[in-house]
Amino acid sequence: MHPAPRALRRAAVAVALLAAVVSCAPQPEEPDEPSSSAGRTCEKGELATRTSGKLTIATDEPAYEPWFKDGEPANGKGFESAVAYAVAGRLGYAKDKVAWQTVPFNKAFAPGEKTFDFDINQVSISEERKKAVDFSSGYYDVRQAVVALKGSKAAKAKSIAELKSVKLGAQVGTTSLASIDDVVRPAQPAAVYGKNDQAKSALKNGQVDAIVVDLPTAFYITGAEVTDATIVGQFEQQDGMPEQFGLVLDKGSALTSCVSRAVDTLREDGTLAKIEQQWLSDAVDAPVLK
Repeated sequence: MHPAPRALRRAAVAVALLAAVVSCAPQPEEPDEPSSSAGRTCEKGELATRTSGKLTIATDEPAYEPWFKDGEPANGKGFESAVAYAVAGRLGYAKDKVAWQTVPFNKAFAPGEKTFDFDINQVSISEERKKAVDFSSGYYDVRQAVVALKGSKAAKAKSIAELKSVKLGAQVGTTSLASIDDVVRPAQPAAVYGKNDQAKSALKNGQVDAIVVDLPTAFYITGAEVTDATIVGQFEQQDGMPEQFGLVLDKGSALTSCVSRAVDTLREDGTLAKIEQQWLSDAVDAPVLK
């Protein structure tokens, strides 16, 4: 047989080289199809919870009114208990599939892995806290209020300036305490307490002139616990953004988006407003301190 013409041999070599390059080059990826596991991320009752088939919710002890009723978070009574079960329901967990555990307020948003799926305990959403934990969408817009004994100098205050000379107190790690430091900026450091109960006792005993708590708690304190106390007034929202309570989750939790979606739905369909009206209806207007 005669050798192939030189041009034909060159063409054959070129084709072979091209085939080799194509076979070794990265091929365009097919569009990803949603995986079955991704599709089930927020599937009702089948979330990646701490205990399969159950939703673990945490709060502090004692559980204060009006957020909880009779110190029993599991009874569904009180604003936050009702909200917790409403969120659980949206996630596909019936009341008998919810387990409660006790976690101190400060520990809920401290760095470190959590033992709960979410915590509900009047924890205000802040950028600083977001460094250690995840938050859901806000489930309650809140303001801070000042409570003082009737007839006291603090009770007569009509402005923030008039509070600068009085002794104020609040629970450690709260936005109530931050409001004293950042808004009032009193002449003397605020008294700091581990629990609201301790702050209330200090108020009763005259160790402080006034305490700062969130507005619904202020109404409960003056209406049921320290009946000779009065609400001096509430602070304006700072920086034009409402202070909100959010559900606390582990940093990077796979549940965060699901829980936020549940809260958003409850806000949009009016459920949160109904729960607020039922349990926080006494928290109406109070004088705004400027």
